[in-house]
Amino acid sequence: MQITLVEDNVGLAEGIAYFLRDRGHAVNTIYDGEDGLNFLLQEDTDIIILDINLPSRDGVSILKALRNAKNQTPVILLTARADLKDRLGGFDAGADDYLVKPFDMEELDARLRALIRRKPSLQTSPAHAIGALSFNRSTRQLKTEGGEFIALPRRELAAFECLFDRQNTIVSKAQLANHIYGVGADIDENVVEIYVSRLRKKLIGHGVQVKAARGLGYMMEALK
Repeated sequence: MQITLVEDNVGLAEGIAYFLRDRGHAVNTIYDGEDGLNFLLQEDTDIIILDINLPSRDGVSILKALRNAKNQTPVILLTARADLKDRLGGFDAGADDYLVKPFDMEELDARLRALIRRKPSLQTSPAHAIGALSFNRSTRQLKTEGGEFIALPRRELAAFECLFDRQNTIVSKAQLANHIYGVGADIDENVVEIYVSRLRKKLIGHGVQVKAARGLGYMMEALK
């Protein structure tokens, strides 16, 4: 799951991002309201976690701008204000859920799971084929023509998703790192080579290859 977190409290943002990445999600971390809105209007994400009190632009106005732009990505609002008026204002602006600080990370995880259950678009999508494999983007399941599942650890799976979504196109290490860990993660891009190397070995014999373009990145394509 690709999650975008807009939170100006750096310590809290890093804590949330670490927790969610440990759960297997990729997390884009943004600390400013205006930057957050610009990012969300240009980039796809599965779920948005949005603080209300942000520098340069508050979370509720960001949410309204997204909804006015026909962006229906699910949003969980974060706030230190717990009164009913604030909660109703958030829901009226288009929020899907509301979490009051301080909160336990397990509660955030539970609310994410509940949101996924309530949003069919986050659960099911048709499987798409490449070579002798089929991949369901929502369930994140990779199957062979014989119906057997290929189990990929979450980082390799994230690398596969990124390359799969950009078939026949060179994807840079930076793009892969952002997809695997999320924008803003402090990650050595060279670690991407390890995940891609492991992934390539598991795709052998299934009509799919990941080619290296020296100095540029990697490209996934079906074997002819």
